[in-house]
Amino acid sequence: MSSLLLPLAAGSASVTQAEAAPRSDGKSLVAIFSRSGNTRVIAGQLSRVLPADLFEIAPATSYPADYFETVERARQERDRGDRPPLKAQLPSTASYATVFLGFPIWGETAPPVIRTFLTVHDLAGKTIIPFVTHGGFGLGNSRAVLASHAPQARLMEGFSMQAPQERQTIERVTQWLDALKVK
Repeated sequence: MSSLLLPLAAGSASVTQAEAAPRSDGKSLVAIFSRSGNTRVIAGQLSRVLPADLFEIAPATSYPADYFETVERARQERDRGDRPPLKAQLPSTASYATVFLGFPIWGETAPPVIRTFLTVHDLAGKTIIPFVTHGGFGLGNSRAVLASHAPQARLMEGFSMQAPQERQTIERVTQWLDALKVK
């Protein structure tokens, strides 16, 4: 049965799937960072189907509601190599054998808060299975980020899906308003 750890509102050099197959002697965790909800939908489905515990990764200081302000903050954090503090951490990862790690691609990489999550939690010996949403540019260097920030974990091939709705919605509404000449 899936339990909710927090309200819902990576590994060494890549190994083969056979070597990194999830162990059956531990529970699964779905850890998720989602700004607009695209990645959260996948996380909800995983936690129900597996079943798995669900943990929302959130920065201590929330990202702005404005999409473009968030993009700029994330770019600055990425460029500085920031690891923003987390709002909450898992008390322990000891009971988990497998971590399904979900996040959107920001600026062709994993969001800085994912780097923090990987750094502050002991994922040595765990299997990490990423699931990623992106706006059309693919995974970027996110696999390398997972591998370098959780070097003692087993990293499996994951799932990725294009989910560019937020940017497209903003652009389409802006075009529509521009055509109406509404200011």
